[in-house]
Order: sequence, then C-alpha cells, then structure tokens
Amino acid sequence: MRTFLGATAIACVCLAAAMSAAGQATQAPSGTQAPVMSDDVFKSVTVLKGIPVDTFFEAMGMFASSMGNDCTFCHVKAAYFDRAKFAESTPKIVRARGMILMMNAINNGYFKGDQRVTCFTCHRGSNSPVREPDFSLQYGTPTEDPNVIDFVEETRVSADSLFDKYLQAIGGRQRVTALTTLVGKGTYEGFDTAFAKIPVEVYAKAPNLRTMVVKMVGGESFRVFDGRNAWMAGPDTPVPILQLTGGNLERARLEALVAFPANIRQAFKQWKVGRTAIDGQEVYIVQGGDEGQPLTNFYFDQSGMLVRLVRWTVTPVGRVPTQIDYKDYRDVNGMKIPFQWTVSQTYMQMSIALSEIQPNAAIDAAKFNRPAPGKSDR
Repeated sequence: MRTFLGATAIACVCLAAAMSAAGQATQAPSGTQAPVMSDDVFKSVTVLKGIPVDTFFEAMGMFASSMGNDCTFCHVKAAYFDRAKFAESTPKIVRARGMILMMNAINNGYFKGDQRVTCFTCHRGSNSPVREPDFSLQYGTPTEDPNVIDFVEETRVSADSLFDKYLQAIGGRQRVTALTTLVGKGTYEGFDTAFAKIPVEVYAKAPNLRTMVVKMVGGESFRVFDGRNAWMAGPDTPVPILQLTGGNLERARLEALVAFPANIRQAFKQWKVGRTAIDGQEVYIVQGGDEGQPLTNFYFDQSGMLVRLVRWTVTPVGRVPTQIDYKDYRDVNGMKIPFQWTVSQTYMQMSIALSEIQPNAAIDAAKFNRPAPGKSDR
C-alpha cells in the first residue's frame, strides 16, 4: 500500500507540472489574487472545468483512492517520466469522463443533486466494482472507519467538557494563553521527497498565523496562512503561486488554530460529540460545522490529548478527506506540544518531525506575508 501511495503521489506531482502557459494567476476585480482554475492550467480538462487547481487535485485523488491505483492507471505510462504526456487522451480517461456524467445523473435523478453516490461508492479501492456477495464481510468481524461524517451522537458528554479536558491535559488555560509564538525546526518527508528527510522550519503566531518553509532540493517551498488567506509557492507547486481555496484553505486555518488552542472551540458555531476507536483505542469525536460548510472532526484520546483532525473538501466528484495525526507531545514551557504530525490526502502524504521548538520568540511579521512566486524545477 505504501508503494502504491508513493507512486500515486509521484504521478500526481508530475501531473502538477503538466500545465499550459495560460496557467498564470489573474487578478480578481477586488484586487485580490484570484485562484487559478483547472482549465487555465491543464491542457486536456473537459469535465472538471472551472474549479480551483487545489480542488482539481482533490478530485484526482478521489479517482486514485477509488481505483486503488496511481495516476498512470488512466494516463499513459510514459507520463510518469514525461509530464507533457498527461495531456494525452486514453480509453480509460474517456471512460472516467463518462463515469462522472453517470454519477451526476444518478445524484440528480435520485438524490436531488446531493452527492450521495461517488466513485468510491462502487469501486472502494478496486478498478472493477464487486458485484457478488462477500461472506467475509457478511459474517466476519466488521471494521470501523473512524473518519466518519455521520455517527451516533454521544449526549452524555459535551463538546465544552472535552475542550476543557484538552486544555487541562496540555498544561492549563493560563499556560496555553501565555504562548504567543512558536518557531520550530526539524525534518520533512513525503511523497514529494520520495520519503527523504529534508530540513523544515515552522513559524506560528497567535491566534492563527502560520508559515512552513520546506527546504526542497530545487528551492524553498512556502506554505503560508496569514489569518485569512493561504498559499503555496515553490518548486513543488503546479503554478508559481497556488492560492488555497475551500477545504484546503479551511485546513490551513485549522492547522494554525491548533498551534494556539485556547480559542479552538470558537472555530465553529455547532458541535456534536461521538465515540469511535483509532488503532484499537477509544477516542471521542468532536465534530464542528457551520451552516452550509463542510464538517471537521477533532479526535481526543482518553487522556484528553488531540490525536487527529479530519477535514473534508467538497469537489465535483464528492467530499474528499484530509487527515492530520498528532503525536510525540513534549513539554515546552509547561505546555505539551506535538512534535510530530502527518498530513494524509488522497493524492499526497507528508510528515513533519520537529527536533526543537522555541516558544515566544520574536518573528518578523513578513514571515506571514503572501510568498513570492516560486520557480518550478520540473
């Protein structure tokens, strides 16, 4: 599975570079940077037009996860080595376009346009949907996916009590609110580095500013959230500067908020509590959401520590999850902070392991500015 996922991401990273000259950011009427759209960048898009590039990659990830294969399952194999060949049509690409239209017809015809049926509904990690009953599923031990949107509500425990327990577990509200900045250094590894560990720096400022600088071989990669907007820029982005939108923007906001969790319960207006298990250990789900927005799950273990965050991005082919796992909590000035976290997406996975964190350090405000456009080394 790890080999498959690595191949998936490497292929998708190559796809990221398969852009046309038209793929430069345009200015929105307000003067703010407009997100670049899929058909501005990729040469052969016909169905998934008019969506931001970061959402387009989420949709590609949905296909990879649903089919249990990498990008070259549909694209020509040579695209793995020659990114321009991602634009070449294949019978499987044509078939996929038809499947999207079929999926939309089912949802429109039977579910009033709600995305109840997706690629994953039928394929579930296989390029051929299973049609016959499976006794191992019917009579075997059921497996439970903790990353669920719909679950039975636990009414005996409140979200407020779990947030209070969390703050107490990491050091108490007084210590948490006393933390105003963080500067961390360590290593980054992921599909985009072929799992090689490279230097990373993390800068964060309360209440919700965050920048990560990854020292890629081809140059520095910046991932910035300035409290309102989020961007990526560097040799690993499909355009010189990629503005994050939708669920990816929300994920950047939540990652910044988790670094200074005193006000985490204000992240959403509505909360719901449930129970599940991660790796055999019982955890509480605290699900937050606002009207008309995708939901977010926070997972707390029995000691009160935050161990996982899951956020969904709405795409034309269904809701796609991003999972962040936190571990290796260490004491920093009387407050417990995770020194390791892993971000898993359907098309990408990366892990950060910090070796040091400097609390309440002075940080130049320019660290949280919109980064300069990067130059791709691809």
